[in-house]
Amino acid sequence: MSAADNSDDLEALARRRAGRKMGWYIHALVFLVVNTGLAFLSLYNGRHFVLTSAFGWGLGLLIHGLVVFTLPPGSSWRERLVQQERERLLRERERKS
Repeated sequence: MSAADNSDDLEALARRRAGRKMGWYIHALVFLVVNTGLAFLSLYNGRHFVLTSAFGWGLGLLIHGLVVFTLPPGSSWRERLVQQERERLLRERERKS
């Protein structure tokens, strides 16, 4: 593998990791904005429905964060998914040719 190929692979990996982290940050921001709005509505109506939605969505946000920030980039599960996607794309490209 040439240095250029290695550099391209490293760049692609860095972009994917940054994209995943950016996705989590956007998810967290939307969570805060929506749940703040729901908290105001909840207080205005005298009901506490915001707790249920915040808990459920917060659990999803936590799991998303764990996957983004703790799953190693070379994990076997992740590599299998990438390989399956690569094979699917190659099949589609062959069909079109």
